Amino acid sequence: MRLALSWLTVLPVHVSTVDARSARRAITSAPLVGTLLGLFTAAALYGLSHTNAPPLLAGFLVVGGLALATRGMHLDGLADTADGLGCYGPPERALEVMRQGGAGPFAVVALIVVLGGQAAALPAVSWTAVVLALTTGRAAFVLCCLQGVPAARPEGLGALVAGTQSRAVAITWWLVLTAAGYFVHPWHGPAAVVLAGALVLLLVRHTRRRFGGITGDVLGAACETASLTVLAVCSLA
Repeated sequence: MRLALSWLTVLPVHVSTVDARSARRAITSAPLVGTLLGLFTAAALYGLSHTNAPPLLAGFLVVGGLALATRGMHLDGLADTADGLGCYGPPERALEVMRQGGAGPFAVVALIVVLGGQAAALPAVSWTAVVLALTTGRAAFVLCCLQGVPAARPEGLGALVAGTQSRAVAITWWLVLTAAGYFVHPWHGPAAVVLAGALVLLLVRHTRRRFGGITGDVLGAACETASLTVLAVCSLA
């Protein structure tokens, strides 16, 4: 859990040793970090609701605060994955584009859609939906790191965590989240979690075909995709 907090937040948590065992446990614990971030986000929205700030402005301010709280790491992964998937050429070329870190047109569009969608949806949903969305986003890591999913590179975060999660762990987390969705909304909550999981699995399948496996950037893209999906579906309730 300490490693998960160190990786996924700006909290000053020191971890002296990072090995395969601790990395596996960190990914398993990641949804709990999402719950903490969800509570932080819900509290920020609650505070802004007592001002005269327009809902969309409040949404963008909270999205910005969340990016600061996570070092913008998942957004960076989303941008790099979008550019990698959008470029032409073999897997090596796509991975090189992702490694360069610049923001191309696909990255810009992906960030506009995701950040704009989150900012618009956040003020329109309940605090329980916010917590569900951010927890589900971090549960996407478990699906990305299922046993049998290879790493696209021999180094980096993807290589450290790829294939570390058992199907039992993944099923348990996503069943718990689906059940929790019922308390957000009897229909929209569970449907949002199921749709988010399906989209993450499709993303993992596509990146395996395109890159040869997952990278740390893919984890960030999966997180943002799942979070936005839950927020968008719950905002329709």
